[in-house]
Amino acid sequence: MPTSSDIMARTGGRELKRVVYTREQIRERVEEMGREIAEAYPADEPLLILGLLKGSFIFLADLVREIARPVQVDFLIASSYGSGTVSSGEVTLLYDTGADFEGRHVLLVEDIIDSGTTLARLVPRLEARKPKSLELVTLLHKRIATLPREARWVGFDAPREFLIGYGLDHSEDYRNLPFIASL
Repeated sequence: MPTSSDIMARTGGRELKRVVYTREQIRERVEEMGREIAEAYPADEPLLILGLLKGSFIFLADLVREIARPVQVDFLIASSYGSGTVSSGEVTLLYDTGADFEGRHVLLVEDIIDSGTTLARLVPRLEARKPKSLELVTLLHKRIATLPREARWVGFDAPREFLIGYGLDHSEDYRNLPFIASL
């Protein structure tokens, strides 16, 4: 468990409501998910792991190191939050991958499924590229959204609070926290 002085140093003095998931809990769950994903795909078929930036970058980096099979990694950048704590409802695709999906297994990595707005807009776009399969993995799921495709792998069911840390941000701050906290 992080000490209060470590939290204050990492947050610039801002107090957090609470630590929701510790570094150790996250590490253990990511290791499990990596093993499950490696076992789910044939070793002789290509697997493209597609991260949704910016929030998924830490989770994706830790996850791919736990997947004991060949993978390729690429990214998308989509935004629906801006500087707020509630989704704006508008999804802007800031960067799209040029990777060929046809005939490949594609695993879309999300940091948190909250409103589902981003996935509702992205999944049909990705399916139109004719991947052999398209699955979702998320570290956190708030279970409040109706999705076009449910996540196959979920790290944790998340509380309905605004969460930061381990890649999750508030106005670009707090991504560097090694744990997940409620702001």
